Amino acid sequence: MTLRIRPLLLACSVAAVFATPAAMAEKVKIALIETLSGPFAPIGQNQLNSYQMFAEAANQQKLAGDNTFEIVGFDNKGSPQESLTQLKTVIDQGFRYIAQGNGSGVALALIDAVNKHNERNPGKEILFINHSAIDPDLTNSKCSFWHFRFDSNSDMKMEALTTFMAKDQGIKKVYIIGQNYAHGHQVTRAAKEYLKRKRPDVQIVGDDLHPIGQVKDFSPYVAKIKASGADTVITGNWGADLALLIKAAKDAGLTANFYTYYASTTGVPTAMGAAGAERVKYVGYWNVNNETYSGKDIVESFKKKYNDDFYVLATYTAINMLSKAMKEAKSADPVKVAFALEGMKYKSLNGEVEMRKGDHQLQQPLYIATWTKVNGKDVKFDQENTGYGWKTDQKIETYVASQPTSCQMKRPSNH
Repeated sequence: MTLRIRPLLLACSVAAVFATPAAMAEKVKIALIETLSGPFAPIGQNQLNSYQMFAEAANQQKLAGDNTFEIVGFDNKGSPQESLTQLKTVIDQGFRYIAQGNGSGVALALIDAVNKHNERNPGKEILFINHSAIDPDLTNSKCSFWHFRFDSNSDMKMEALTTFMAKDQGIKKVYIIGQNYAHGHQVTRAAKEYLKRKRPDVQIVGDDLHPIGQVKDFSPYVAKIKASGADTVITGNWGADLALLIKAAKDAGLTANFYTYYASTTGVPTAMGAAGAERVKYVGYWNVNNETYSGKDIVESFKKKYNDDFYVLATYTAINMLSKAMKEAKSADPVKVAFALEGMKYKSLNGEVEMRKGDHQLQQPLYIATWTKVNGKDVKFDQENTGYGWKTDQKIETYVASQPTSCQMKRPSNH
């Protein structure tokens, strides 16, 4: 009897050893709480597709070790209240990671709810991946250990944009227009402050805030811009609000140059067409028509798979850095992953980036680009099959746009 049991015990213990990695491997479910219906739905859908494509690639390449990703979309209809309802659903379904970005008002509500949940439920913490909500408060007064921002905040972008604008002596009169919520207010404040510091001679000839996602006809706003004599418009508008603003400017024959944050996002390129050529610029953390065409394979694959343009680089950076953090932490536990993400450096498509430990704000280079006809040289990729794309004017090094932080972060103990 004894002799026969021993090999059996040995076989069982060997099986247990080999089973351990599989037992430790987790399916990491990330809930994308985003605008998947209404006027901003095309952007939310683009982000969902981006996350799913990179999750699939990470799973195939075992970037997170034996852990695999699954990205599931939850429609928040662009509303902070609906987002909190979806967060409750997500928590009830056992998700430990959430991602969001369209709307800083939503992000502020989610950060608050995640903080409270994590405090009350040790061992069931949620980690918040922010791919595009850029209100600076999210990594300053409202900073949280549980929140990581993979986009550059609006102050960083305005710092880069106004540094670029300051050199253009043709800019005399600036009109600022934005959406009436957290992000719009921050863009207006920063534009005035930074221009005053860098170009005190520039006149601010108008400053308008309008309801987000509700204006169907921007011609009255464009008439005011025209009447002001502005040669330059600064706007933080995104989605349908930017597409409709640009369309109204085109229809009214407004010749002012537009400096934007989001002219490369879904719907805007089609609205601009030829009329926006050489007159619309954007500041962002990446441009496919960059100095080495870094990321062109991803752009081509995305277009083939979804018949859409890839532009949310934060989804790529987030999945890759999360994978690296899980591998380093040897765990998919959000607390351990958060500690591994802090201070992490990673070579993304825009160069080396770093997740700053002090406030969880990604530090990265920025690009200024102009809407231009495709020429096969410095503009090979167009957008939305318009025959127009983005020409890189300048790649701005990380340190230029970097901002100090007032974050006073409370950290849990790292077991």
